[in-house]
Amino acid sequence: MSAGLRVIVGSDEAGVDYKDRIMADLQGDPRIGEVIDIGVNRGDDAEQFTRPYPYVGIAAGEMIRDGHADRAILFCGTGIGVAIAANKVDGIRATTAHDSFSVERSVLSNDCQVLTMGQRVVGLELARRLARDWIGYTFDPTSASADKVKVLTDFEGLG
Repeated sequence: MSAGLRVIVGSDEAGVDYKDRIMADLQGDPRIGEVIDIGVNRGDDAEQFTRPYPYVGIAAGEMIRDGHADRAILFCGTGIGVAIAANKVDGIRATTAHDSFSVERSVLSNDCQVLTMGQRVVGLELARRLARDWIGYTFDPTSASADKVKVLTDFEGLG
């Protein structure tokens, strides 16, 4: 793969099918330098396959925080659980989004590094499109939104 975004994909068992499809899409996207699969996977043993969503969200957040990846796209049944988990990691801004405007604003207004979606609440083709679009957005640190994001990083002691 060429230089580009390093993107984590992950899910619990309720989102594994979408995770696998989005991962395949990302692997063929020229904007992506590396796709990092943090599971779960259908071939995993029962204990690993049923690993609860908080482990996935936290692991992705920590990898981004520690500089091992730029962004993550995570799935569970609704997208809410993995978003809450990722948001527990200092410096991480994760959002659940199931429409194009929210996906756009998650990056342009909020500099989100993690997009989450629910396999049980959004259609596959829409999820694929939203993931593809989300990868194309870049936060502008000189935008009017930068001061708002700074409030968050200052609160966490990261600013």
